Amino acid sequence: MKMVRLCLLFILLCGLIYPLVTTAAAQLIFPKQAKGSLVYDEDNIIGSELIAQQFTSKQYFHGRISSIQNDGAASGSTNYAPSNKDLLKRVKESIETLKGENPGIKTSDIPLDLITNSGSGLDPEISIKAAEFQISRVTKETGISEEKLHLLINQYKEKRSLGLFGEPRINVLTLNLALMDLLEHEE
Repeated sequence: MKMVRLCLLFILLCGLIYPLVTTAAAQLIFPKQAKGSLVYDEDNIIGSELIAQQFTSKQYFHGRISSIQNDGAASGSTNYAPSNKDLLKRVKESIETLKGENPGIKTSDIPLDLITNSGSGLDPEISIKAAEFQISRVTKETGISEEKLHLLINQYKEKRSLGLFGEPRINVLTLNLALMDLLEHEE
């Protein structure tokens, strides 16, 4: 009988009370994050700051390569070994595409986050170097000066977490929304 009561107690504590308390605390302390850090355009949801969106048009900044093809319900990557033929083929194709968009560059000048997958396939951010690498293409496609795009990147640049962890980065969705706004005002 003691075991049954103990089991019921833990079901109540772990299955009901703990989830309710943590959900309430998250809603109270971090309401935007608890609701998915959604980004709205008037009344419509256009994305989340936490999940990568695939931008393929040349006039926008591109994020990391994703194995999940814009499916936020799925997470993960192919987990190919560095020697895998499919991975090597995809990396070489990515390098050739980037070299075609940026004539005269060396392979070593290409930021790694533009040719490699993330572990989750959902990374919404790229390095500042990766964003700056794309400026010439975006300038060519949009007519917005490189100087304005550098300012835009600096305006939306995120610093290291707690000033200590990770690298400076930029959220691709946020950057492209700012770019869209800039394009509207340029016309």
